Amino acid sequence: MSAPRPVQVIAVASGKGGVGKTNVSVNLSVALAQGGRSVMLMDADLGLANVDVLLGLQPRANLSHVLKGDLGLDEILVEGPAGITIVPAASGVARMAGLDPAEHVGIIRAFSELSRPVDVLIVDTAAGLHDSVLSFCRAVQEVLVVVCDEPASITDAYALIKVLSRDHGINRMRVVANMVRGPDEGRQLFAKLVTVCDRFLDVTLDYAGAIPHDEYLRKAVQRQKAVTEAYPSSPAARAFKELARKADTWPIPAGGSGRIEFFVERLVGSGSNDREALSLTD
Repeated sequence: MSAPRPVQVIAVASGKGGVGKTNVSVNLSVALAQGGRSVMLMDADLGLANVDVLLGLQPRANLSHVLKGDLGLDEILVEGPAGITIVPAASGVARMAGLDPAEHVGIIRAFSELSRPVDVLIVDTAAGLHDSVLSFCRAVQEVLVVVCDEPASITDAYALIKVLSRDHGINRMRVVANMVRGPDEGRQLFAKLVTVCDRFLDVTLDYAGAIPHDEYLRKAVQRQKAVTEAYPSSPAARAFKELARKADTWPIPAGGSGRIEFFVERLVGSGSNDREALSLTD
C-alpha cells in the first residue's frame, strides 16, 4: 500500500483580535473545499472557541473531551459547509486556555491517529502570543498572518512575527491584508509591515493577497454562514477563492522539519508529490 498523501497544514494567526482571523480561516477552508480539496478546520482558540458560533453549529463534544481522555479526536468531528470537517474547541473553559506546551503536543500528535483522508488542515489559532499560538505555528508548514490597516494591528502583527522568527526559527511567513478599502490598500499595508520587518528582523514575508471590506461578509456573519457559501459572487467571496487558489500552489515539504508537526508521519512517509517541484522556485 502507498503511504497516505502529505497534508498541507496552514496556521491562520494574528497579532490581535478583531482583524477577522476566524472569518479568514472559515472562508479559506470553504473555498478550498469548493475547489475539490478535503479540508479539516481546527478551532485552535482552545478556551474561547468561535468557529462553531460563526457557522451556527452546536457540537456535542470538543477538544476538552479529547484531552480528558473521554473521547478520541475522530469522535468529536463535526461536518461544516461545503463538506469541511471541523475540530471544535471549548468555549468558556479556562483550563483549555491555559494548557502547557506538552498538552499542545498531545493535541498535535492526536491528529496522526486520524485515518480519514485529509488534503488540507487549517488551524485557526488564538489571537496574540499565547503559548498555544506559538506551539501550533511551530507545528505547521505555513503561517498566514492576518493584518488590517490599523496601527494596533500592524504593531501586534510585527510582534507576532518577531517572536516566531527570533524565538522559534520560523523565518518565512505569508501575509493577508483583511478588510481593505481599495485594490492598492492591501499592497500598501503589506509594504508597511515589510519595511519594519526588514529593518529589525531576518524574516521573509510573502504577500498572499487582500480581502476587501464587504457588506456581504457582515450579512453572512449575521446569518452564521461562510460568505463563500452564502454570497459566492460577492467581492469578499471572490477574494477568498483567489486566496484558496494561491494556497493550493504553496509547496508541501518533502519531509519533516524535525519539530513536532501535524500529520508528520505523512510527510516523512510520502516520497515525492506533485507540488514538491514548486519548492525549487517558490
